[in-house]
Amino acid sequence: MTLHRRRVKQTRSLEERMAEQAARLKEQASQLPAGPEREALLKRASIAETGAHISDWLKSPGLQPPE
Repeated sequence: MTLHRRRVKQTRSLEERMAEQAARLKEQASQLPAGPEREALLKRASIAETGAHISDWLKSPGLQPPE
């Protein structure tokens, strides 16, 4: 029996999806009172934003491969 890998064609860039996730997480956090659950959501949002920035940086034309 052969298992088939499910393939999904992404229509938006990784940076767009991560930025959207960060915004969604911040919105959810704003609905919660101060506490550990809110802090966890804000931390995840920060990680998503950082990932988007790193991905942008890696794709920048100024970054050159070693020779």
